[in-house]
Amino acid sequence: MKKIIKISVLVLILALFAATIIYLYNKSKEKPVVFQTETPFKTNIIKKTVATGSVIPRKEIEIKPQVSGIVEEIYVEAGEKVHSGDVIAKVRIIPDLVNLNNAEGRLERAKIAYDDAKLNFDRQERLFKQGVIAETEFQQSQVTFKNARQEMDAAEANLELIREGVNKRSGKATNTLIRSTINGMILDIPIKVGSSVIETNNFNAGTTIASVADIGDMIFQGKVDETEVGKIKPGMPLLLTVGAIENDTFMATLKYIAPKGVLENGAVQFEIKADVLLKNDQFVRAGYSANADIVLQRADSVMAIKESLLQFDKDSAFVEVETGPQTFEKRFIKTGLSDGLNIQVLSGLTLKDKIKIPQNTAIK
Repeated sequence: MKKIIKISVLVLILALFAATIIYLYNKSKEKPVVFQTETPFKTNIIKKTVATGSVIPRKEIEIKPQVSGIVEEIYVEAGEKVHSGDVIAKVRIIPDLVNLNNAEGRLERAKIAYDDAKLNFDRQERLFKQGVIAETEFQQSQVTFKNARQEMDAAEANLELIREGVNKRSGKATNTLIRSTINGMILDIPIKVGSSVIETNNFNAGTTIASVADIGDMIFQGKVDETEVGKIKPGMPLLLTVGAIENDTFMATLKYIAPKGVLENGAVQFEIKADVLLKNDQFVRAGYSANADIVLQRADSVMAIKESLLQFDKDSAFVEVETGPQTFEKRFIKTGLSDGLNIQVLSGLTLKDKIKIPQNTAIK
């Protein structure tokens, strides 16, 4: 019995040893590498650069008052459309005390001169009718009377202008009613009723009553890095992507490239402007941020492969083409335009060729 047990233990040990040897041998054997392949395909390849900026109106006008005073009424709100000549706001004039005092004194002097000239004219008219004085003397008194009346009217109108910004002769409050100078939309009204405003003059830009712009005529204004500015030129097409408008793009045409760059965050940036082609059924608000893809080159419906499939031998590009099951040959090809992901194949391949995916890019 003991002998049988010993034999059984020995057999078990030998079996375990043999199994271990077989397991280690199988584990040490390398699995054959199976290379995956891809085929060329037809696509559009676009080489482009990106500019960041915003969509703004081509012309944005700031409406400013011609007189200083207090805003008495505002007739429009931001977002409303206006035409040239439409009244935007009304300003109540706060007259300068020195000018007001001078105007009042001028009117008083003009009235005194008028009363005196009228008395003299009435007296000379009676004497002329009686034949006491000559016609020449009567005409002189008549001219003096008319001049005095004209001076009084002018002094009165001047006082009205200083007080109210309007006189009876004009009949229009052209200085106190602030009007739009263009057709467009009110973008902003930075003042409120009761705000003080300053007139536009040689020493002051004046207070902005409202900003008006034609939102149907928009441009893209952005900046391009100095490394890319040499590749673009006026007339190039742009593809705009507006962040606030999802799933839609706009076409634009590059019109302006700044001749001088500006240093920003350690890099030189050049300003660009492009005309935006707006769609009739879409409203684009002024100031939307946007990205512009500037098309440098494009090739439509060409044969291409993924750029990751390329391998290089000195200055030549090649791929490995399958000639049999997991059998590949080295084939040099001529390439064209690249967009960073796909590259155009000018010669050396057909759409039916299977290209080996290199091990460093193979999908595991």
